[in-house]
Amino acid sequence: MNDYNREQLEAIQMVRRHLKTLSPSELIRLKTRIGNYLRFRKGADEFLRNYFSEVCTQKCYQDYYSACCNREGITTFFADTVINVLMSTDEDIDQLLNMLSLPNPGMKCVYLGKRGCLWSIKPIVCEMFLCKHARETVFDKDALALKEWERIVRREKRYTWPSRPVLFDELEAYFIRAGYASSLMYLHNSPGLLRVKSLAKKKKKIARRS
Repeated sequence: MNDYNREQLEAIQMVRRHLKTLSPSELIRLKTRIGNYLRFRKGADEFLRNYFSEVCTQKCYQDYYSACCNREGITTFFADTVINVLMSTDEDIDQLLNMLSLPNPGMKCVYLGKRGCLWSIKPIVCEMFLCKHARETVFDKDALALKEWERIVRREKRYTWPSRPVLFDELEAYFIRAGYASSLMYLHNSPGLLRVKSLAKKKKKIARRS
């Protein structure tokens, strides 16, 4: 098993193991907490399906171009894993773990099956990726679609960009408090994202003094 698969597998197993220890009421609380994010994802998915389904199917799946679903090229946040496990059946999770345990001789993402991504709620990086060809094909012809996409991008940062309290940071902290650690906890490990947090705190202190 390569390092990427092992890292992914361990994160999924970790999240699944801890969620199994939680009470039904705590699981409901967690699912309620991610409710707004799931609604955002539903809206983003509808937008992408309406505007990009045809062009992406032809370019990536029929022509085998795929600039996004490359082997070991998918960045997953720890919060992606938490949300996906929360919203998946045991059978769904078993399928992911099985795929990660198998050799991947091709050049496609290990999570890419015959019908597309095997995640119930796929990683946010995958959801928000639009290749240059797709962007030019749609946005050069439809300025309103571009404005809507820019709105979606701004909304996405409310959950993932830690210049203020965000869901992805909160979910990492939740598992850290329970005694877990993962290399996928980028909002607590990434120098760049830690810098974003630090600058935000400094600006907040300056604002309080003003």
